[in-house]
Amino acid sequence: MKDVFYLDTSVTTGTSTGTIAQNLDLSSYVDPIARNRSKGTGLAIYKVHFDITAADQNAPVAASATGTFRAGLMSITNVPDGSFTLLSNVLNAGSDLMIAGVNFYAGGTAAGDPAPHTFLNPSPEVPYVVVRDQVTLIADITTAMSVSAVVNIRMECAQVTLDQSTLNQLLRTQTV
Repeated sequence: MKDVFYLDTSVTTGTSTGTIAQNLDLSSYVDPIARNRSKGTGLAIYKVHFDITAADQNAPVAASATGTFRAGLMSITNVPDGSFTLLSNVLNAGSDLMIAGVNFYAGGTAAGDPAPHTFLNPSPEVPYVVVRDQVTLIADITTAMSVSAVVNIRMECAQVTLDQSTLNQLLRTQTV
């Protein structure tokens, strides 16, 4: 069994369009600098669990709600907490910085809507290894939500030791 632990964070959508972010500081878990004979360490993320709830409630978003958004966890820096402008073609599975992502559709139907669609997630066999000081949970609201929703995530993680060549490759990949 790996020395797995959990980290979590959340972001609230609000009721307008736009992009919002919440940073999670990982500096206690990541040290990409190999010193003397010690190796650098990264944070292996094996799985990201998404949970989308009604704001200020312990309940799913109401079936009568409307709106759509895409949310993702990224190994990205220089993104402020709160509202910001997202570059185009970033929040998708084609980005090397994307760790996990989900689409949420609220169509306002009485029967409810499909469950959120997870389009990307690391796996226990091939985790996403972070070597930067932070990860960022981003929600891009494309159609305004009729009610605020909270995007919660829980990451299954473990600290991992990295040899110099792997560390260099990850640093190149995770540099914007």
